[in-house]
Amino acid sequence: MCGGGGGLGGGVRAAPPPPPPPEYNAADVMFLQMLIPQNEQGIEIAHLAANRNLEAELKKLAAAIEVTQRTETADMRSWLRAWNQPETTNAHAGHAGHGASPDAVAALRTAPDAEFPRRFLDVLTGQQQGAAELARTENGPNGGVNAQARDLARRVVESRTAEVRQLLNFKT
Repeated sequence: MCGGGGGLGGGVRAAPPPPPPPEYNAADVMFLQMLIPQNEQGIEIAHLAANRNLEAELKKLAAAIEVTQRTETADMRSWLRAWNQPETTNAHAGHAGHGASPDAVAALRTAPDAEFPRRFLDVLTGQQQGAAELARTENGPNGGVNAQARDLARRVVESRTAEVRQLLNFKT
């Protein structure tokens, strides 16, 4: 044997392991920063149902939506804090179309009792569709990498799509 034996001491080194994947990326941050105000608006809309004349099942759905979105919002804020990222940004101003318009929400707040059910269904349906559309971007080809954010996006698409179907049933 040449050179005094085998083993790894012969100048051959194992390649270093690849760096770990990033914990999050800019798409994850943007998704959360955009979904927080989306959810806050959904909470506001759903909360309006509590003291208005609506079918009991619709009030129950609105209350469930409010609870779910409060929980999601708390989780998203926690993740952004853990990542040392701001909760809001002006960078998403061009994506404001994902929720109901502020005018529609304001009109809903002051809608006469006779018009409230129809307006409520219209505004909440649009708001929930916007949330599902926004969540699809997180799991798209240019989306996020964070497993928690991607799972949240998947759940948002599933839940909001199901809620829209339920809301549409109240319209018929």
